[in-house]
Amino acid sequence: MANGIKLQDESSIIYKLTHLNWTFIVLTVVMACIGFSALYSAGGGNMDPWASRQLTRFLIGLVALLIVAMVDIRWWYKLAYPIYFIGLFLLVIVEIMGQVGMGAQRWINLGFIQLQPSELMKIAVVLALAKYFHAATRDDMASFRFLLPAAILILAPVSLVLLQPDLGTSLMIIMAGIIMVFLAGAPILYFIIAGGIAAAAAPIGWMFMHDYQKQRVLTFLNPESDPLGSGYHIIQSKIALGSGGVEGKGFLDGTQSRLNFLPEKQTDFIFTLWAEEWGLIGGVFLLLIAGLIFYYGIRISLKCRHAFGSLMALGLTVNYSLYVFINIAMVMGLIPVVGAPLPLVSYGGTSMLAILISFGLIQCCNVHRDAKLPRM
Repeated sequence: MANGIKLQDESSIIYKLTHLNWTFIVLTVVMACIGFSALYSAGGGNMDPWASRQLTRFLIGLVALLIVAMVDIRWWYKLAYPIYFIGLFLLVIVEIMGQVGMGAQRWINLGFIQLQPSELMKIAVVLALAKYFHAATRDDMASFRFLLPAAILILAPVSLVLLQPDLGTSLMIIMAGIIMVFLAGAPILYFIIAGGIAAAAAPIGWMFMHDYQKQRVLTFLNPESDPLGSGYHIIQSKIALGSGGVEGKGFLDGTQSRLNFLPEKQTDFIFTLWAEEWGLIGGVFLLLIAGLIFYYGIRISLKCRHAFGSLMALGLTVNYSLYVFINIAMVMGLIPVVGAPLPLVSYGGTSMLAILISFGLIQCCNVHRDAKLPRM
């Protein structure tokens, strides 16, 4: 305010555009360009079949990011629970009439895109938990009865995703949910107790795992036990990573990928393709961009003056970072293969859209960081 006259209308498009974190958006574009380059290489030096489609999806998703960022955050607060239940409904639809691919029933065929509701559910869970914890007090967070509905919000979609089956996505939703509960201020004792229960239940969980899931764990422990079968993916990935050296073999000159030794090079193992061509330097550069996206996401969350926006931005930022960590650790053989894409880099329509929508919500928190939200 100046002389009783408001200098800027906070609902105007100009105001919102000037309050976007443009550094965050530039970093997003840079990461996507890494993906276009890698997919161009995966296609043998052609935009088809992957790079051109990914570019189109990114441009559409970038528009969605800006639209989501412009929407008043009060609307996202009101819609948090409806979005969550729509996500649950879509997961039920997947069980009834979902499309099967690679041994799992995870997609709904919309014609122009294969929608994977479990990807969108990761956003919905963060939204719902952020709203639930928005007005929570310290006494609330210390109450097991208060935390029980939050646990249900996490476990309901997890149980449906496990039916697909998709253990990797289920674990991602659980980890994101646990982090949200931790950030909201739940006592450490609850996490220790939950960890003990999970460890004790691990042998029972092993009994209910599918054979291919058990094989992934066994392959992680000893990939050389079946070098031409279950261990083939990770062995070829390690060979490609090692052959890249410090400077890499050069753009389009990766032998493992060009000679088709590297499996799933356009999706789960795309970091390996990138590291073979650009070496340790290229790999570190990708990690630097991902780290800066994480930094600016956390910075936005800390500037937010309401708990809903702060928790939402934190949860979505951590969710992105978990994906980056799990994908890269997986292709390096540090954890079992779980089928997690590298955000903005791996080929995939729903995962690209989900990440850009989540980034739009983070930007929305930055634009509307001073908004007044109801405490209910």
